[in-house]
Amino acid sequence: MGLSVRGDPSGGFTLIVKSSRDGNGSTTKRTNLHDLYESQGQSPWYDNLCRPVTDLLPLLTSGVRGVTSNPTIFQKAISTSNAYDEQFRQLIASGKDIESAYWELVIKDIQDASKLFESIYDETDGGDGYVSVEVSPRLANDTNGTIEAAKWLHKAVNRPNAYIKIPATAECVPSIKEVISNGISVNVTLIFSLVRYEAVIDAYLEGLEASGLSDLSRVTSVASFFVSRVDTLVDKLLEKIGTPEALNLRGKAAVAQAKLAYELYQKKFSGPRWEALVKKGAKKQRLLWASTSVKNPAYSDTLYVDPLIGPDTVSTMPDQALQAFLDHGTVSRTIDANVSEAEGVYNALEKFGIDWNEVGAQLELEGVDSFEKSFDSLLVSLEEKAAALKLVSR
Repeated sequence: MGLSVRGDPSGGFTLIVKSSRDGNGSTTKRTNLHDLYESQGQSPWYDNLCRPVTDLLPLLTSGVRGVTSNPTIFQKAISTSNAYDEQFRQLIASGKDIESAYWELVIKDIQDASKLFESIYDETDGGDGYVSVEVSPRLANDTNGTIEAAKWLHKAVNRPNAYIKIPATAECVPSIKEVISNGISVNVTLIFSLVRYEAVIDAYLEGLEASGLSDLSRVTSVASFFVSRVDTLVDKLLEKIGTPEALNLRGKAAVAQAKLAYELYQKKFSGPRWEALVKKGAKKQRLLWASTSVKNPAYSDTLYVDPLIGPDTVSTMPDQALQAFLDHGTVSRTIDANVSEAEGVYNALEKFGIDWNEVGAQLELEGVDSFEKSFDSLLVSLEEKAAALKLVSR
């Protein structure tokens, strides 16, 4: 069997998998994504979505087991494609306002993608095969607004394998607890620090405990811990310090913190409190590595995938990272290797005056702001598209 990955003009990529025959004479198409899941217990997901969602089929065949989306992904998909025009025209003609039309477009994509991954969800008894959709980024500082939006979106999408994404802002941590307690599965996004990650785990546990459900097996969650953006910010701080010792720590902060997050995950999902929930069918809130594409071309293009492989985790990869891992990624358990070295890096950065909580707070603000700008930009482009279709008067 061989595998090659060819770029295409749209910025995505085409998988070319050469088949081999197994002992039973049937054709199999195996990649290291299959190995990643089967030998290491990590689920590879794809961090992108656009129409037609059938474009996901080759990736599904290659071993991708879920999909994540965000406002920036939809902004790019909808504003650069005519695939949405027909539905959009019908929505505006029926009297929908621009933002309502946006949500109809998004919900259709999420429903269609969820259908594609439904078999994985069924085969794993709700353990995998999820498609994630985010509440409006305008609600990142609105506890009750986020709760209501999550309930509405969950009902509108109406798919068992859809995750409702909620940001891990201080205001939305209580929203996570409430939404989980309502039996809605959640992808908690924009986690940048260990302190906030622990608060997210606690919100999940408290939500399960408050749910009153006798069977918790269908309420699941992932915690999206962002990686590459951490190095982008910390590297700048290290370059300002400028000493050889500081510069030697560049490109090490993100993976070090992620390894410590996994250690925290193992600690929190064990012991009497967790065991009491397991008796009711509760499933661990898996750690999901997000922001896995490499921003600094000097670094290995698998820097945020290869060192973070381990059981009960998810790695969601945009085109660049997925292409790199398919082509030359290494499949082996690395997440709990060299943890003492990770602690050393984490502590060394603190000694240089880098405050991890401040780093997390800044990245959270930047992340929320980025998604909100994408959301606003898309609504403007939809206004323009509606005008171009001569369906609304300017």
